[in-house]
Amino acid sequence: MSYPVSRKFVLATTLVCTLLSQLSHSQEISLSKLSGAPELADFISSEDMRPISSLAQSMTKIESFIQRLPDDGEPASQRTEVYLGYDSTELHAIFLAFDDEPGLIRANISSRENFEGDDSVELIIDTFNAQRAAFAFRTNPVGIQWDARWTEGASRRGGFDTTLEAVWDSEGQLTNQGYAVKMSIPLRSLRFPEAEDQIWRVQVGRNIARLDEQNYWPHYSISKEGRLNQTALMSGITDVAPGNNTQIIPFIFAREIDALDPDATGGPMFNTKSEQDVGLDAKFIFNDAIVLDLTLNPDFSQVESDQPQVTINERFEVQFPERRPFFVENADFFATDSNLVFTRRIVDPEGGIRLTGKTGDYGFGAIMINDEAPGLNRAADDPLNGEKANIAILRGFRDFSAQNRVGFLITDRELGDGYNRVGSLDGRFKLNANWVTQMQAVATESEHHAGGEKTTGYQRNIAVNRSGRTFNNHTHYIATTKDFRTELGFANRYFKADTEGLHQRLNFNFYPDESTINSWGATLFPVYLQDMEGQKLFSQISASAEIKFATSQFSASIADYEEILRPQDFNGLASNQSYSYDDITLRYSNTVLESLNLQASIRDGKALNVVPRSGTMPGVANTRRVSVDALWRPIDRLRVANTYLDTQLETLSGTSIFTNRIMRSNWNYQFTREWSLRFIAQYDETDAGPATRLVDDENLNFDLLLRYVINPWSALYVGYNTNRSNFDIVDMEGERELVIANELRNDGEQFFVKFSYLFQR
Repeated sequence: MSYPVSRKFVLATTLVCTLLSQLSHSQEISLSKLSGAPELADFISSEDMRPISSLAQSMTKIESFIQRLPDDGEPASQRTEVYLGYDSTELHAIFLAFDDEPGLIRANISSRENFEGDDSVELIIDTFNAQRAAFAFRTNPVGIQWDARWTEGASRRGGFDTTLEAVWDSEGQLTNQGYAVKMSIPLRSLRFPEAEDQIWRVQVGRNIARLDEQNYWPHYSISKEGRLNQTALMSGITDVAPGNNTQIIPFIFAREIDALDPDATGGPMFNTKSEQDVGLDAKFIFNDAIVLDLTLNPDFSQVESDQPQVTINERFEVQFPERRPFFVENADFFATDSNLVFTRRIVDPEGGIRLTGKTGDYGFGAIMINDEAPGLNRAADDPLNGEKANIAILRGFRDFSAQNRVGFLITDRELGDGYNRVGSLDGRFKLNANWVTQMQAVATESEHHAGGEKTTGYQRNIAVNRSGRTFNNHTHYIATTKDFRTELGFANRYFKADTEGLHQRLNFNFYPDESTINSWGATLFPVYLQDMEGQKLFSQISASAEIKFATSQFSASIADYEEILRPQDFNGLASNQSYSYDDITLRYSNTVLESLNLQASIRDGKALNVVPRSGTMPGVANTRRVSVDALWRPIDRLRVANTYLDTQLETLSGTSIFTNRIMRSNWNYQFTREWSLRFIAQYDETDAGPATRLVDDENLNFDLLLRYVINPWSALYVGYNTNRSNFDIVDMEGERELVIANELRNDGEQFFVKFSYLFQR
């Protein structure tokens, strides 16, 4: 006999069981308040590593690390002990990393956050016990720092955001038993609820580079979706607060420039000028978790150059990361799956204000800033001459249940008589231990800066993801109407206006027992895109296989594409044109040697030529792209990062379209943890053939930088930069003109000094 059962009751019961299952596996530790700050000397004697002093013995001990990779669930191959404690101003962690072969530990003295390839230990802290975001602190065996903000999520918006620049103390020491690391993190560098008794979440980890082994406590399994839901509860922290946390960061920037001005009155000429700039950033913390940032004439000078990327023959914009300090704090608050806040769109602001924070289950963020860039370098009779864009951004969200979140985002950019306004609703819902879904609905309204008809657009964005040990899935549906515009956002192929489509990534992994192979796997990636009227725009089907060993991995993939260009996509097309092409890609990486890390790939096949000779249409062409990255560390203080990119395109009949080569060598010598000298040489060359409208382009750039870095906000930079390119200035009929030449000439050089200092109380 059967009985009717309420569907709501079944759903509620399922959710409760899921939550109880997750809670039942939570581990818990309690910290004791320390009478002082521990030092490495409290744990290192001439004979061994162990807690020696009474202060060290009073700290909470963590051990029994479990592998995540390569053998998920197995005990770590090397023993690790972690000791945690706190005092009224700092959280302290001591890592004792034992090693059976201490001579094989990889440790180099490098600049901050540049110790990839080294052994390391890390501390993850979710101070709100919300399982959505956390602070991450990592060091190598000699105490070089790395920090980031972890955001939970299976999409491209989740993971580590290394733009976090926290002020904390670290120290590391190699021993005859392994190495020891101390981390002391000021409470003022953290954000946490205003409460007498703090309940945080914690995870500690260790990476053994020569074995490609990742170990964690508690067990952080690849068979479950999420990271922070696999952390341990940490209690015992009572009666603490960041106290008065005010940060004032003034900066001074000065430079001498001698550069070619191609748009000078009367023709191209060299101009020499001096520039001086003074600005101020300020940060104020309220109620432990609310942050107010102010900036006047913000310090948006960039002393670190972007990594080279191929931008030629790309139909869609290439994205570069944000590095500027004002946008760093709680940057993930403004992140949604559809990238509606890409702050590099804000080019040259005079000043701004930002408020971010979290109270209880609610988080919020707001930015008000202007941008002078739209009105710069315009003719006197241009309506936008001297105009500034005014920008406002508002974000709010609420966390509930097991890693679920709903939120909204509003952006407004006003310029002249026009504007672009965007409103978004988004949600992330965890279905069970492996499956999660993300949903977003976006609406836009726009008017041209010179006035005119208003346009509106809409976007729907739904993703379903599964993370697990053997099977992973990403299914993503996005539909965007024709008049959808986000002037502060960034859109790749899948998010472009007048596009509707689905892409899916299916991944299978296998882990053989008692084998030199750590894992092998296969991935299938189908894509289908059409416009909103149903006209097919793009399809892709690719398959790849990968095999991983302890210190090397190899993958091969094959892909087949069909792309349709419409008259609105390419000027001159009379009707829709379909193009079919394919390619094969091989990738290899190797970290066997401590002194050399190598990554290489080659892609060979066909591609769509979207830079044909003037008067001709796009077509399918033969292509080959070679990419090599080699990190060489001949001694522990010298780091040499080399990149080589070679892209070739030629017609099916063998006529050259272009060859593009980028070669970059970045040398960094670390005198001490504070002092370093960096030298970059980069050569870019585009050799244009007869089958393209491109022209020959050649650049040789040298960049020398002396750095003294006390912390991320207190630093002195002294630099020199020079560039040479293939140009000449000729007199033609009484006027000077810039022409392409075969020889390289100096087109500019600059000498600059930048100093900033953090005042904190």
